[in-house]
Amino acid sequence: MITLCRRHTRLVTAGVLGGVLTVTALSGTSSAAADGNGNDAGNQPQAQARVGQAGDQEASDARIKITPGPGAYAVGIDDRVGVTVGNGKLTKVTMTAVATGAEVAGTLSADGTSWKSDVRLERATRYQITAEAEDAKGRSTTGNATITTVSPADDFTGHVSPQDGSTVGVGMPVTVTFDKAVSDRAAVQSEIEVSSSSGQRVVGHWFSDHRLDFRPENYWKPGSTVTVKLDRHGVRKTVTFKIGRSQISTVDARTKQMTVVRDGKTIKTIPVSSGSPEHPTYNGQMVISEKFRQIHMNGASVGLTEKDGKPSYDIKAVPHAMRLTDSGTFIHGNYWGKDSIFGKVNSSHGCIGLKDVRGGGDGKQPAAWFFDQSMTGDVVIVKNSDDKTKLAPDNGLSDWNMPWSEWVAGSPAA
Repeated sequence: MITLCRRHTRLVTAGVLGGVLTVTALSGTSSAAADGNGNDAGNQPQAQARVGQAGDQEASDARIKITPGPGAYAVGIDDRVGVTVGNGKLTKVTMTAVATGAEVAGTLSADGTSWKSDVRLERATRYQITAEAEDAKGRSTTGNATITTVSPADDFTGHVSPQDGSTVGVGMPVTVTFDKAVSDRAAVQSEIEVSSSSGQRVVGHWFSDHRLDFRPENYWKPGSTVTVKLDRHGVRKTVTFKIGRSQISTVDARTKQMTVVRDGKTIKTIPVSSGSPEHPTYNGQMVISEKFRQIHMNGASVGLTEKDGKPSYDIKAVPHAMRLTDSGTFIHGNYWGKDSIFGKVNSSHGCIGLKDVRGGGDGKQPAAWFFDQSMTGDVVIVKNSDDKTKLAPDNGLSDWNMPWSEWVAGSPAA
């Protein structure tokens, strides 16, 4: 069986990378769309599906629904968060505050088909909900959502990534997303200062009224420290993170090889299988934004369904998966493809597959090695793909695809 990673609709990043800064609102009251981007700069990207096809025996009939839905902003603090399941029963539901890890109490119904939160939520707080369910045959499925509660009426909340105290790769931009639209961009940006111990000039660029990114002209210097400061009415908050070693991996879709370069030296070349000529992988510079040792991937999330409405594939444990775009491009382990495709055939619908085993337990496999050697913020470059579209710089952390002159032009404070 071959890998399938399809372009279809824009997806929402489920993981959370950063902290929260609450500042006094200067203007704007509307809430963000689910994907957090107004796309008033750059093109709306096409999506590439999360994963490839697997056997039908993997599929679960259980269907999980989380309310409010993934990416919801301005959720009321008195609202009850709910989880329901069709064609199955819930086996576990957890809801936690991302910043503190504090768990929110909830009640599972006697019949196991629904769960609701029991307590009042905190303002200006990001929560993550994870639900697990099984169908009548014991086949499991999972559902995830990240939501953000409403901020005080005169405030708005800026969510900052990467996380305070983290160490990331040289490609990690600073991203600030706001739960309310910002109309006076210059005023808000003037209150946020991003600097690097390397002395690199750092400039902000607005992708929309809800998203402001910062980066230097070229990748961050390895070993440097980046500091994000918010100063409003004498109140200062700071997020600091470190840049680790440089790792830049280049996928050549023509030769079907990925070259991994660490601090300027090639440390490994790995055979891969990328997007087919009909569904090519994006060309361009992408950045690892999330890592999952195993992740559940479902064709319905990218519009791949059969005539009966069931997903074309449903793989509950794809090993060593790392997100490259919000629209669904991953580099991940592939245990269902024949060994002969790696380095020989571009067989996917957009993702990059590396040889792996079911469960991902063999550390000698190429996918396991690359996963263990990678960190969020590492750069993955794809070249020589048949793709003719332009990878939008706001599709995930693809900021580096925008020319520096254009980047600076999008900064009212530059």
